[in-house]
Amino acid sequence: MQGLYAMTSFCLSDDASVTGSANTSTPDTIPLDFRRSVPARLLAEPGPDDTTLLRMLRSAVRVPDHGKRVPFRFLRIAGPVRDRLGEAVATIAARRDPDASAAVLDKDRQRFSLAPVVVTVIAVLDPQDTQIPEQERLLSAGSACFALLQATQSLGFGASWLTGWPAYDDDVRALLGLSAHERVLGFIHIGTPTAQAPERERPDPRTLLSDLAL
Repeated sequence: MQGLYAMTSFCLSDDASVTGSANTSTPDTIPLDFRRSVPARLLAEPGPDDTTLLRMLRSAVRVPDHGKRVPFRFLRIAGPVRDRLGEAVATIAARRDPDASAAVLDKDRQRFSLAPVVVTVIAVLDPQDTQIPEQERLLSAGSACFALLQATQSLGFGASWLTGWPAYDDDVRALLGLSAHERVLGFIHIGTPTAQAPERERPDPRTLLSDLAL
């Protein structure tokens, strides 16, 4: 299984021209063509260790960042804290909806326990920053979510970018230690795939591209 994902990895020598390499040919496939989300239920041990996770994040931070604001940070959820967080989230869910079924609450209870590692990507949006529009800083932080997905797959792991109501709930945000100017952009579930991730139909770029005519 790891070989399936390892095929997406590639590198350039330090002195190679990225632009030149990109423009010399039009390959039938590029690494991103193989990217796909792996459902959290299909992610198992082993997850990335400290060194591997930091290597992933080193790639994930290579995103466009107008003004070099670094408008994001990462919060790892791993080990027994996953179950404790799940219990707390289930308690909040029951308070939000007293009529919630046992099945719904159990789903919330298991929300962070499936994959061995969950990385919370948090947007850090300084309200005093009037030079760089908040939207641009938010997009930069969102790019880090996607870059992390690519990095996990390049290193032979699988991942899934999930949100759900906990990403937007104030009580959950408090549990995670977020400040008033921070937002959860995604919970990136990471682990070793136990089965091949399902492919889905992708949009045809020809239907999305148009040319400006003035």
